[in-house]
Order: sequence, then structure tokens, then C-alpha cells
Amino acid sequence: MKKVTILLALVFSFSLLKAQSNKEEIELVQSVFGMEKKAIVAEFIKVDAAQKDAFWALYDEYETKRKELGKNRIALLEDYANNYDKLTNEKAAEWTKQVISQAAKTDDLLASYVKKISKATNPIAALQFYQVESYILSGIRVSLLEELPLPDVK
Repeated sequence: MKKVTILLALVFSFSLLKAQSNKEEIELVQSVFGMEKKAIVAEFIKVDAAQKDAFWALYDEYETKRKELGKNRIALLEDYANNYDKLTNEKAAEWTKQVISQAAKTDDLLASYVKKISKATNPIAALQFYQVESYILSGIRVSLLEELPLPDVK
């Protein structure tokens, strides 16, 4: 769990980039995060040799799709940061709707890969994947919420 804590600390520090992010910075952050995350996943998820290739192929697919969703999440954060001072009720409602939709897409992606991993490997490996991934995603969500200022009531 120490590595997970370090990973989450890394996420916290990268969340500070949200207002200044550009495409190259986002890709760098995702690359570093992805390598650290894969090492943590390898430590916690145990599959036998016959299932190892199937698991990692699915994991890599999942990560590719998760990274795309991550880019969308960063764009939403940039939008919030850039419009925070001039936030209207309409913009707040739209932004909230997009954030909820983004979270649902991420949760749906995770659920679909839990099923695929269960079928390709075994239900225990799928549960391990779900637990580790949920822990990391929850940490990211909490860190982002801690960084976002609450809007003033107008």
C-alpha cells in the first residue's frame, strides 16, 4: 500500500497542472502515472502464467481507453479553472452534468473490463483489478475535489 500512497501523492502534485496543462504535459503526466500504476497493479494482481498474457493485454487496452477519458477530465478541469471567476448558474449546471457523465463513463469502462478480465483469467483476478483500480480512481477523484475551489453563491 505504500506504493499506492506514493502514486496518489504523485497524482496530487500533477493535479496542480490543471490550469496550465497542454497536450505534451498531459501526455508526460499520463506516461509517468501509467508506468507507476502498472507497477502497483502488478504487485497486487496475481494471475498464473497461463493467464498472465491475457490479463496484461486487457489491462493495456483498459489503460488506453482510461487515458482518453483522463484527457477529457483534464479538459473539464481546465474549463472550470478558466471560467471559475465568471461562473454562471447555467455554466455550473452544464459543467456538473459533464463531470457526472465523465465519472459514469469511467465507472462503465472499469465495469466492462472487470467482466473481460474475469472471463479471460478468473473472478479473483477481476476482483483484485477492481479493488486496486477503484482505490486509485477514488484517490484521484478526492485529490481533484480537494484542489477545486467551491464557487461562490451569486
